[in-house]
Amino acid sequence: MEGEENLIAAAQHIVKALETNKNLTNDERKILATLGTQLSTMSKVAEKEDEEVSEIEGRLNLVHDKIMNWELEQSMIWDCGSEEANEYLKAVEEARKLAESLESLSLAKDGEETLLLHKAHDVLQTAMARIEEEFRHMLVHNRQPFEPEHVSFRSSEEDVPDEGSIVSFGEDSVDDVLQRDSISRGAEEFIIDLVHPDVIPDLKCIANLMFDSNYGRECSQAFISVRKDALDDCLFILEVEKFSIEDVMKMEWATLNSKIRRWIRAIKIFVRVYLASEKWLADQIFGELESASSVCFAESSKASMLQLLNFGEAIAIGPHQPEKLIRVLGMYEVLADLIPDTDALYSDETGSYVKTEYQDVMRRLGDCAKATFLEFQNAVASNISTTPFAGGGIHHITRYVMNYIKTLTDYSDTLNVLLKDHETEVPNSVSPDGSPVAEKDSTNGSSSSCVPPMALHLRSLASITESNLDDKSKLYKDEALRHLFLMNNVHYMAEKVKGSELRTILGDEWIRKHNWKFQQHAMNYERATWSSILSLLRDEGLCSPGSSSISKTLLKERLHSFYLAFEDVYKSQTGWSVPDTQLRDDLRISTSLKTKRFLSTFNVRQDPTTDAGSPSSLGSRITSPSSKGQKQCACACDKDIINIGGDYCRGINKKPPIVAKTLRL
Repeated sequence: MEGEENLIAAAQHIVKALETNKNLTNDERKILATLGTQLSTMSKVAEKEDEEVSEIEGRLNLVHDKIMNWELEQSMIWDCGSEEANEYLKAVEEARKLAESLESLSLAKDGEETLLLHKAHDVLQTAMARIEEEFRHMLVHNRQPFEPEHVSFRSSEEDVPDEGSIVSFGEDSVDDVLQRDSISRGAEEFIIDLVHPDVIPDLKCIANLMFDSNYGRECSQAFISVRKDALDDCLFILEVEKFSIEDVMKMEWATLNSKIRRWIRAIKIFVRVYLASEKWLADQIFGELESASSVCFAESSKASMLQLLNFGEAIAIGPHQPEKLIRVLGMYEVLADLIPDTDALYSDETGSYVKTEYQDVMRRLGDCAKATFLEFQNAVASNISTTPFAGGGIHHITRYVMNYIKTLTDYSDTLNVLLKDHETEVPNSVSPDGSPVAEKDSTNGSSSSCVPPMALHLRSLASITESNLDDKSKLYKDEALRHLFLMNNVHYMAEKVKGSELRTILGDEWIRKHNWKFQQHAMNYERATWSSILSLLRDEGLCSPGSSSISKTLLKERLHSFYLAFEDVYKSQTGWSVPDTQLRDDLRISTSLKTKRFLSTFNVRQDPTTDAGSPSSLGSRITSPSSKGQKQCACACDKDIINIGGDYCRGINKKPPIVAKTLRL
C-alpha cells in the first residue's frame, strides 16, 4: 500500500507542475484538472483502505485470541453452556467476515495486508476444525436410542420354530409356519427423533456457518460418517448381519429361512421408520442449503441399503429350490410395497444409484420366484416312485403340492404379475377309468383369456399332480387298492380346494369335477372288491342239474366260498387306509348296505306250504331237526358276516398311514 501511495503522490506533483505551463490549451487544462481530481480520490481511497486494514487487523487479533484460547481447553464448547457456544460462533462468524473483507481489497502479493489475509484464513480454518469436532460430538452424544419393539409389529418368528422346509411340514402346519409377517400402517409412517431435538438448532447453525465459510464438504463428511455408523448400529439391532454371497450360498435352509424372515421384518422397519426419520434429520439440519440434505442422506444411507439389497441379490441368484419360493415371494412383495417409500427418500439424482440397485434386486427376485415356480411344476411331473405307497392313503406328494399351492394363494396378485407373460397349457388329467380328460380352460365358466395367469398355472400343477398320482397307482397289483389310492388322493385335493382360497382361483366347476372323480374311484373300488364275492350269494347255480330244487350241498359250498372270500378281503384290506373320517363312514355304509341286501336272499324263513325241493322250501329243510344246526349256523353266519363287514370297514383305517419321510423334489 505504501508504494501505491508514493506513486499517487508523484502523479499529483507532475499534474501540478504541468498546470503552471501558460501555453496549455483549454482542453489540456481540463484533462489535467480531471486527472488531478482522480488522483485525489485515489489518495483518499488509499487512506481509507489503510484505515480499514488497520481496523481489520485489530478485530482479527481479538478473534484470534478468542478462538485460540479454546484450543487450549480440553472440554467441548457446547458442553460449557449455550452462552459460551454463542460467543464462539460469533467469533467464528467475525473471522469469516474479516477474511471476506480482506479478500475484497486489492492487496499486494507480498504486502503486510496479504499476510493479514493468510492469518485470517488460518484462524478460520482452526475454527472450522473445532466446530466440525463439536458437530460430530453433538451428533454422537445426543443420539436417541432406537427400540424397534416400540414399533407396532407382528411376527411369528419368536412363536414358531424354524423348520427345515415346507417340504417337511405336516398337512396343517404349513400355514402356521408360513404366516405372512406384517407391520401396521401406523408404524410404517412413524417418525422418531434420532438426535435429541434440543441440539438440532445448534447443529443447523454450525452447518450453515461451515457452508457459508466454504467448509460445506467437511461438514457433510462429518454428518455422513456419524450417521453411517448409526445406521449400521440400527441394522445390528434389527439382527441384520453382513453376509457375502458365498456365505448365503453355503447356508442350510433352516438357517437361511430364519435370515430371510428377519430380513423382511428388518427392511420394513428400516425403510419406513428409520430411513424416514434419517431423512427428516438431514432436512432439519441441511434444509436451507439446497441439495446438501439429499446428498448427506443418500451418502449416509447408501452402505446400509446396499447391505440389505446384497442379501436379496444372493437369494435371487441362488438355486431355485421349491421351499424357497414362499420366502422369495415375500422378499419381492416387501420390496414392491416399499417402492413409494424409496422413491420419496431418494427422489433426486443423488439417490439414483440406490434406486437403480433397489429395482434391479426386486426384478431379480421376481425372476427367481417365477423360475422356482416353473421348476417346481417340472419337479412334480418328473417325480417317480418304484414302489407303491403303503396302504393306499394320501401320498405325501399330494399333501405337499396342495399345501404348497394353498399357501401361494396369499401371493395371488404377485404371481399374476410375474406369470402374466409366461403361457402354460393345462395338461390332460385322467378319468377314473384311466382315459385322458381335457381340462376346461375356464374358471367358473369364463374363457381362458380371462383366467388369471396364476389360476392357469395352479390348474396345470393340479393336473400334473393327478397324472403323477395315476402313474403311481399303476404300481399296485390289486385293482381295488389302486382305486382306493386315487379316491383318497383326489378327495384330499378336492377338499383342500373347497376349504380354502383355492376355491376362488380354481372355481366350483373344478371342485364338482373332482368330486365326481373320487366318487367314481370309490365305486370302482367297491366293484373291484365286492363284485366277485357278492356274486356268490346269487341264486343262480344252486339247483341240482335237471332239478328246480336247491341243492343243500351246493348251498353249503357257496356259503363256504363266500366266507373264505370275505375273510381274504378282510385280512388283505385291514391295512388299507381311508384317512378322511367322512369318506370312511360313507364307504362303511355303502359296503354294509350291499352286503345286507345280498345276504337277505339267504335268510329263508320256514314255510310249510312249500315243496321240499324248491328254493322257497329251503327254510323248512334247514329248520328240520337234522338241519337245525345248519340254520343256526346260517343265522350266525348272517350276523357274523354283517359284523365282519362292520369290522372290515373299521379295519380299513385300523392302521393309519405313517409318512416317516416327506417328498424331496
